[in-house]
This record gives sequence, structure tokens and C-alpha cells, in this order.
Amino acid sequence: MNENEKILGEERREFIVKTLRTTDKPIPGRELGEMTKVSRQVIVGDITLLKARNEPIIATSQGYVYMHTHVVPGKMKKTIVCRHTPEQTEEELNILVDNGVTVKDVKIEHPVYGDLSASVMVSNRNEVKEFIKKIGEEKAVFLLNLTEGGIHLHTLLADNEIQIKNAEEALRKADILVE
Repeated sequence: MNENEKILGEERREFIVKTLRTTDKPIPGRELGEMTKVSRQVIVGDITLLKARNEPIIATSQGYVYMHTHVVPGKMKKTIVCRHTPEQTEEELNILVDNGVTVKDVKIEHPVYGDLSASVMVSNRNEVKEFIKKIGEEKAVFLLNLTEGGIHLHTLLADNEIQIKNAEEALRKADILVE
């Protein structure tokens, strides 16, 4: 195939899955589009089709990620409850990543839609900064804005229990952790 030739349909979707499976880093839709010589909008449609086929692909603020179903040995997982204002979101996320924790997602209970969740997938301050920047650029609303009092949950991933305990203590001191 010619390097300037776009990859079509099913072959492109297979390429997307293979590419996402072989990396742990998020890949932006724009970059997948460049690889396959199609627009970002075509990639968005492909991702929707792949999700409908139960491919575990999630969209993060940094790009698309394939969520491998295997459990990473030695990784701890815990869900915590937090409450804060939208302006404290960056502080909350920085507290978590500064303690070596990855923030996998955010979940809320909506009065009409029930449980809603969104991928966050931040592990360091640079990713937090990019996440906050993207929220601002897109004029998006934090999920906590859709709740009574800003209550929301986060799924945390860490290498050990100490990282999670330290993160919880720091959130407690910032009056963000709900217990």
C-alpha cells in the first residue's frame, strides 16, 4: 500500500485496535487520523463502531486508550468519595498524582440518568494540567457540577496501599475527602 493512501473501513478499525492494544499511552484521534490518512472525525466514528463491538476503548483528555482486561499484578484499586468546588479540581487531582496515584475515572449519581462516569486517566501533574486545560478550551462542565454539593467518586490505581493512604490523608487535610 502507498504511504499516502488512506486505510479503508474494516482494515482501518483493525489497525486502530492493534495500535491501541500495543501501547499504554493515550493516542489522540488526530494522530490516529494521520497514521491512517483520514480525518479525526472518521476516527471518532470508527471508535464508536469499535465500542459497539465491545472493544474496551475509552476516550481520555490525552487521547484514546485500550483498557486491557487483565489485572496488572501488584496494582491496588480503590474507590473514594470526594466533595469540592469546580475550582478545586486541579488541586484535588494534583494531590492524588503527587502521592503516586493514577486517577482512573470520575463517577456521579445523576437524579435523572442515574450513574454517570467519565474517564480521567491522569498520573502526573502534566496530565492534570492538560486535563484542566482541555476542560477550559472545550468549555466543558465538570461532572461534579451535576450533583448536589459536588459529591463524586474516583477510582484510584496505585502501586501499593501506602500511596493510597497518603493520598487519602492529603485529601482529608484539604477537606476534600468524604468519609
